[in-house]
Amino acid sequence: MLRKPRIWLLAVIGVIAIGGVGVACGEDGEGDETPTAAATSAATGTAPAGTPSALSGELEIFSWWTTGGEAAGLEALFDLYPDQCSPDVEITNATVAGGGGAQARQVLTTRMLGNDPPGSFQVHMGKELTDTWVTTDYMEPLDALFAEEGWEDVFPQGVLDIVSYEGKPYSVPVNIHRANVLWYNKKVFADNNLEPPATFEEFFTVAEALKANGITPLALGDVEAFASVQLMETTLIGVLGADAYNGLWTGETDWSGAEVTSALDTFKRLLGYVNSDHSSLTWDQANDLVISGDAAMTVMGDWLHADNKAKDFADSGWMPSPGTAGIYDALSDTFGLPKNAPNPDAVNCWLKLVGSKAGQEAFNPLKGSICARTDCDAALFDEYLNSAMDDWKQDAIVPSLAHGAAAAPGWATEISDAVTVFLVDQNVGTLQSRLSDACQGADVCQ
Repeated sequence: MLRKPRIWLLAVIGVIAIGGVGVACGEDGEGDETPTAAATSAATGTAPAGTPSALSGELEIFSWWTTGGEAAGLEALFDLYPDQCSPDVEITNATVAGGGGAQARQVLTTRMLGNDPPGSFQVHMGKELTDTWVTTDYMEPLDALFAEEGWEDVFPQGVLDIVSYEGKPYSVPVNIHRANVLWYNKKVFADNNLEPPATFEEFFTVAEALKANGITPLALGDVEAFASVQLMETTLIGVLGADAYNGLWTGETDWSGAEVTSALDTFKRLLGYVNSDHSSLTWDQANDLVISGDAAMTVMGDWLHADNKAKDFADSGWMPSPGTAGIYDALSDTFGLPKNAPNPDAVNCWLKLVGSKAGQEAFNPLKGSICARTDCDAALFDEYLNSAMDDWKQDAIVPSLAHGAAAAPGWATEISDAVTVFLVDQNVGTLQSRLSDACQGADVCQ
């Protein structure tokens, strides 16, 4: 298999409003109805034209996986492609650097609206997928592929529901990540005779002791806004609990209510213990502060586990972020088939690979995530990932805000903008008012 590495380190282009997507499809919101070869095969349930060995040409895979375990996991999938699909397909690794995919989504939007889709692209399951690309008719349904591969039997029903729209799946989940993890330096805690905090009360007690000893209690790197939004979402979960947090996205929990006020007050207190240079650091640079012992803790998704492994950090400890024991704040990376994608038969085989047991067992141990499938071999995964597998089976599952599962993109952007302002003015009343207005603007809250 030929491979053409092409890492696009692009400057941030102008943000294209998600609301313009439907307009770009035509005034009636309909996309190009010309069926692709892969769409035809999906509709009939037949395999793509030709045997896998007959596949050739270029396959462009678009993602934001550029560093550490994420890049290694993607490379593992590329390495499987020749045997699973064809050695004659030239894979183009089209990546756009930037934690959380903010820059990548801007570039992808430009390409999709310009009728220049990649073969397949990374997208978070949930609202980021459905509200951006499915409802606007830019994606092919994959129900025949799911039936052919038997995925209804190996993906949990909750996952199937989240990647589906009007009863049809539109992307293939390759993993499950957890957003609500408190990572800490075990040596720092041992040296200071402290225990990692399970509650917010315990956190603030520990934070005062660490601060008195000249150690930053909580590392934050939010040069990319998702990190501070994620810290707020885990705080909301920790204060509200699973049911009330889920209610934020359905209108059942009042954004103007006293419980949300309490959560935002707690969020403000947490920010009083972060590093002063947080706005100039990425999430992994914040983690470097924990690795060095300059900071004691950070709240980040479990992709940080892969970063720790890549950096040979042996003193890493983990637990659910304060108040969230028994709750799994979930997100998933998925791949789908855009309409008019080039080389759709090669894309179809890529989708089969990322959804396969072999593909997920190769990818996830390196990525620092667990399989979306339920039949992966636990022996291939390390201690942390086995603990995540156990929690995934028994915890209450809630959708991540910062990573596209909970709120439609326009709503999520309004929340992110409100949090960005709050980091400067620290006005809880203003933040809560903006969050309430954003919910009303999303036609969820009345």
